[in-house]
Amino acid sequence: MQVPTGKNIYFLSDFHLGVPDHASSLKREKHIVRFLSGIKEDAAAIFIVGDLFDFWYEYKKVVPKGFVRILGKMAELTDSGIPLYFFVGNHDMWMSGYFENELSIPVYYEPKDFEFNGKKFLIGHGDGLGPGDTGYKFLKKIFRNKACQWLFGLLPPYIGMGIAHWSSKSSRAATGEDDAQFLGEDKEWLISYCKEVLQQKHYDFFIFGHRHLPIDFSLSGGSRYINLGDWIRYNSYAVFDGQRLELKYFES
Repeated sequence: MQVPTGKNIYFLSDFHLGVPDHASSLKREKHIVRFLSGIKEDAAAIFIVGDLFDFWYEYKKVVPKGFVRILGKMAELTDSGIPLYFFVGNHDMWMSGYFENELSIPVYYEPKDFEFNGKKFLIGHGDGLGPGDTGYKFLKKIFRNKACQWLFGLLPPYIGMGIAHWSSKSSRAATGEDDAQFLGEDKEWLISYCKEVLQQKHYDFFIFGHRHLPIDFSLSGGSRYINLGDWIRYNSYAVFDGQRLELKYFES
């Protein structure tokens, strides 16, 4: 893909809509919608790199309550011809065709490479990559298992959503302090992952979310690892104008 002159590609992630309560989530959702409205005129493409929702499960006949503003804005953008791409995160991995069929948004479950203006990108949410975290990697296999997803779908939505939000809150409480600070090159698992990938293939940019901390880290060979942060504390995003990639913050 060539980025037209005057246009940009936007990358953002980790909205976690639905927490910690309805009022806070709604305020954050409106803020994100304002951002998306503001970039509509110059967006060549928009990548949402996971954890849009704090929890999302597509029951066969039920769509989770709420989030009409963000879903409506995404539909408006794709209807106007702006391509959106969505990567599932660890909080909203249970997608089942709704985004593709209703919003015309392709959904990716693993990191995927793209090329824009001759620059190579590897894009993904970032969960389960790199060394360590064996417990989560095991759970991820269970969560991705179709039989387990089907069994979960047998629960009434009120019960299933309640269990999921309780689990999400517990997980966030356990990792909150780690998310707030840079752990150092040797302990940042996504940096280790990028280094492993670079031994086999060159990428100019690695774009990930999940970490909840805006990071712009230089790697060997001119490569860069960008973590997109989140829209809970930072309102951070990355923008590529065809030549340069910058990590920015939305203030208004």
